[in-house]
Amino acid sequence: MSAAPLLLHRDDETHGVDQYARAVATAVAKLDVEVTYRSAHGLDSSQLAHVHFTDRLWGSSPERAAERFERLAARGPVSVTLHDVPQSSDGSRGFPRRTECYRRVVQAAAGTVCNSAHEQRLLEVALGRHVAVHVVPLPAQPPQPRAADWRPSDEVAVLGFYYPGKGHLEVVEAVAALPVESRPRVVALGCASSGHEQELLDLGRHAAQLGVDFTSTGFLSTAERLARSRAVAVPIIAHQHVSASGSLTDWLSAGRRPLTVDSDYFREMDAIRPETMHLVRPGHLAEELQAALMHPESTWLDEATSTSPSLEEIARAYLSWWAEL
Repeated sequence: MSAAPLLLHRDDETHGVDQYARAVATAVAKLDVEVTYRSAHGLDSSQLAHVHFTDRLWGSSPERAAERFERLAARGPVSVTLHDVPQSSDGSRGFPRRTECYRRVVQAAAGTVCNSAHEQRLLEVALGRHVAVHVVPLPAQPPQPRAADWRPSDEVAVLGFYYPGKGHLEVVEAVAALPVESRPRVVALGCASSGHEQELLDLGRHAAQLGVDFTSTGFLSTAERLARSRAVAVPIIAHQHVSASGSLTDWLSAGRRPLTVDSDYFREMDAIRPETMHLVRPGHLAEELQAALMHPESTWLDEATSTSPSLEEIARAYLSWWAEL
């Protein structure tokens, strides 16, 4: 094909995946003025379309999400970027249901993108077969350098929506292992994902029992998120079951070099963007955190460090891929 497809969103400006769909579409439109970007609702055109899919955005259950995608694909060809790929941590009930959902989506799609090779491997493990996937990493914007007069807040932070396994608990417990007199506040920069509000409250109570000051900011605008990300003493990523991480690229876009608990995904990202994170061996977060608190300037990117690919580069990658479909 010679033109970009219709770029569709799900009318949910608070959902991270829909926010990303809008960001990519905006970047693509700057490169191709003929790009059309609109809601997926009520679409009747048979032109190739592209969507960003996670079952929790597309339906109240994995089954309904798959049905909605299949109805869209029956209208005309649809390429898809998959997010939150199923993995065993979804549980004995959730994993098979989500796997079947993603199997149906891949089968109905005209082409499939994953945000990492790690995510492609997870997809192939879940589906039990090779899947033809194009990998387009999540982008990070070139950051502004640290201000010369920067003074950190007495806070360490986890960035993005709260849900179990995101790493908030591990950060609270790492802070609890520090001497009482030197414990910083733990801040969740963002609100709870839908359905996890009570668990966030429970985490606050657990933190209090451990003698850790824990708070959540609630939903933050883009400008607020950037300001808070640049203010905290130590940025931390401690995902337990990550497939791809927008939190990482948000930290990088804020100029930060986060403490990042090691995993296959983060090693892949470290290879793509060298010197942009401090990889931490599992079980060693508390000691690395204590060292970072003594030298918080180490959690900033060096001005010469590249955070590429940027959003514009990602938009170009999508345009090249669509041209080959």
